Amino acid sequence: MTESFAGQTVETARRALTARFKSNAIESADLDARLLVGEVLGLDLTGLITAAHRQVTTDESLRLEDFAHRRLQGEPVARIVGHKEFWGLPLKLSAATLVPRPDTETVVELALQLLRAGGSLSRKLRIADLGTGSGAILLALLSELPNAHGFGTDISSAALQTADANAASAGLSERTTFIACDYASGLTGSFDLIVSNPPYIRSVDIAGLAIDVREYDPLAALDGGADGLDAYRALIPQAAPLLAPGAALVVEAGEGQSGQIQALMAAAGLIPAGTPKADLAGIPRAVAGGKMPR
Repeated sequence: MTESFAGQTVETARRALTARFKSNAIESADLDARLLVGEVLGLDLTGLITAAHRQVTTDESLRLEDFAHRRLQGEPVARIVGHKEFWGLPLKLSAATLVPRPDTETVVELALQLLRAGGSLSRKLRIADLGTGSGAILLALLSELPNAHGFGTDISSAALQTADANAASAGLSERTTFIACDYASGLTGSFDLIVSNPPYIRSVDIAGLAIDVREYDPLAALDGGADGLDAYRALIPQAAPLLAPGAALVVEAGEGQSGQIQALMAAAGLIPAGTPKADLAGIPRAVAGGKMPR
């Protein structure tokens, strides 16, 4: 029987939801409960503390019960609430986009590091994000590069609609252009930076992914083929000719893939750029190759 939160105080409801999540082995039980209660009530953490003693209404209880059921079925909190923060930007999600993950911020960090080393942070730049999804990487970079214009590509028109909405919410619409195409196939001209977080999970490993990824992230954004490298074989040869002299291609890599990706970059005429940036688990997560300067 579904528990009703109606009539409970906000604090009691939050604690009850946390306990339910813990009893179902949800590791982030306390955080998930706070986020879901906060979403239903329209309150941030401070607001939850301030409103701790007010009662949950019937309508709020029904919505919270629905959220709790969905979380217990394995749906990630970001999908339930419809948005996720990345690089300090609140991003809307859709069924066509991945949930942005902290590991992907390594791509932003390495890209900015390379631009900083070249003294390019403040000059006019053309940057591209291949397979942009929600626009997370592109918009994070534009938020740090005031004179850059970004081009986001995706084969999914639904993903591009989500990215376009996120650009508008971030006040970056005037500096973004979204193009429906496969990776870099629809781009022309030269670019000062190209980034991508392509699908890199081996097809055989998809079934073993956590349920919140396997059942809720779009398969096309996960499945990298037999060895996980199909997307890199497609996008690296497309991106390399578009790089301006001294520019770099920065991509996210799966565990154990950085060396193979660097080899694919070398085969496309790119030289190593910077040092692969590791995630918090120590896995080389962002890999870069550059076009030789003139």
